[in-house]
Amino acid sequence: MNLSYKFCDLKDLAILVEISTKTFVSAFEKLNNPEDFKAYMDIAFSKEQLKKELLNENANFYFVYSDKELVGYFKLNKKEAQTESFGYTSIEIERIYVLDQFQGQQFGKKMLLYIFEIAKKEKVSFVWLGVWEKNTAAIRFYERYGFEKFDTHPFYIGNDKQTDWLMRLDLVQNV
Repeated sequence: MNLSYKFCDLKDLAILVEISTKTFVSAFEKLNNPEDFKAYMDIAFSKEQLKKELLNENANFYFVYSDKELVGYFKLNKKEAQTESFGYTSIEIERIYVLDQFQGQQFGKKMLLYIFEIAKKEKVSFVWLGVWEKNTAAIRFYERYGFEKFDTHPFYIGNDKQTDWLMRLDLVQNV
């Protein structure tokens, strides 16, 4: 398994819309009210919204390939692009998704390790993320890599107010 990572730009918009929609629907559609879910999807994963995010220099998307086959993607937010204000000392993992047919093959782990390398190059002191409190499998996954819950924040799927755990991993920098 030879993994490669591609930094996304506007030329990748159509593929980004497709993979973003497909992975989010697969992960969460059956767990949410259909009307609220559709309202969220129509905004969060629209071509216009993802284009706006791609144009933000502090919001970075990466496609992940295994032997030239797209297996997933992730999105990192730096500085003011983060959904919570932690200044310039952190990077937020806003999204990290693996397509269904590639689940269970350690791609999530490899993506996370690559993200840690990016964070070290950026010289931030911690990496953080929000994960739905009901997504226990994801919470266990992040805990295996040292993430710890430090707070919560609301996350809206349409009108449905949900609670995300905020989890962080402090990085040890070699100076």
